[in-house]
Amino acid sequence: MQVYPNRFEQHVQQQGLSPFILIFGDEPQQKLDMIDCVRAHVKTQGFEERQTLVADTDFSWSQLIDATQTMSLFSDKQYIELTLPTGKPGAEGSKVLTAISENPSPDTIILIQGPKIGKDVQKAKWFKALDSKGMFSHCYPLEGKQLQQWVQQRCREQQVNVTPAGMAMICDFSEGNLLAAKQEIEKLSLMYGDSGQTIDEKMLANSMVDQSRFTVFQFIDDLLAGDMQKAIKILYRLESEGVEPNIILWSLIKEAQTLLECKSMQSLEGNINFNKMRIWQSKQGLYRSALQRLSDADLQLMMTHLQQADLILKSEQTRKPFILLSHLAVMFMPAPLQHLPLR
Repeated sequence: MQVYPNRFEQHVQQQGLSPFILIFGDEPQQKLDMIDCVRAHVKTQGFEERQTLVADTDFSWSQLIDATQTMSLFSDKQYIELTLPTGKPGAEGSKVLTAISENPSPDTIILIQGPKIGKDVQKAKWFKALDSKGMFSHCYPLEGKQLQQWVQQRCREQQVNVTPAGMAMICDFSEGNLLAAKQEIEKLSLMYGDSGQTIDEKMLANSMVDQSRFTVFQFIDDLLAGDMQKAIKILYRLESEGVEPNIILWSLIKEAQTLLECKSMQSLEGNINFNKMRIWQSKQGLYRSALQRLSDADLQLMMTHLQQADLILKSEQTRKPFILLSHLAVMFMPAPLQHLPLR
C-alpha cells in the first residue's frame, strides 16, 4: 500500500507498522524523517535492537535470511534495515525477498530503502509481494505548494511564527535542499522561539544563507516551461556549485534537437507521438508549452547558436562561459538575439 511522505507519520500512528516498509527516492530529508519515525515507533513496540544491512557487491543474501531467523539475547523481536544502493536486489535477492514475504512474522519488521525507482521495479515480483503485505513510500523533491506546506508544517512543529513573505523566502532559499530548510527553521526556533516574535523577511535575511540546490534537469524543465527567472537562478547556482559548462551545453543541445524532431513530426503526421519520442507523460506538458512558444525559425536559430557555443567552449578559454549559457537559455523564451554575438 502506498503512503505519501507527508502522511507517513499519521498513518503509522493510526494504523501501526506493517511487517515490510519500502522507502525509496532521492530526497534525503523526507527519507530520514520517515526512517526516524519507524525507529521511534518500533522501540515503543519492544523492538530494542536494530540490524543494518547493505546489499552491495560483497553482500550475501544469506545474511538477511539469518537476520530474520536469529533471535537476540535481549529481545525476541527483530527490526532490520536493508539498503539497496541501486534500488534493485538482483536475481538472488529477488528470490529471497519474495520468499520472506510469504510468511511475515509479527516479531520481525524489515525496512528496505534505496534511491528513486521506476515502474519496472514497482512491477517486479519481489516488490509487489512485499508491497501487498506492507507499505511503500516514494520521496520526490518538493516544489511550489508542496514545499510551502512542508515548511509551514516544520515551522508549526518548532513553534516558529513566520510572515507569509518570510515563508516564501525560506522556500526560495532552500528549494531542492530540505535539510537546509530544516536546519534554518531549527535555528530560527533557537533564536526567536521563546519570544513568540513574528519573523519577517528582514529578520530572515540577517540569519539565512541561500542554500537551494538544483540540478541540470530542473534547469531544463524550467526552460521548457518558459520560467526564465527561475531557470537563470538555477543556472547561476549550478555555476557556484562547480558544474561543468559543457554538461549544461550538451543538455541544451539535446533539448533543442528534441524540440526540432517534435516540430517535424507534428508537421508530417499532424500530431506528436510522445511515446515514440521517449518523452514520458510527466514531461509532455513542458514540451507542449515550449512548442507553442517556439517557431521552426526560433529553433533553427537556437541550433545555430548552440553549435557556435559548442565550438567556442571546445576551442577557446571563455572567461565567462555562464554568460554565454545565459544567452542560450534566453533563446528558449524566445528572445530576439540573432544579431547579438556570443563572444
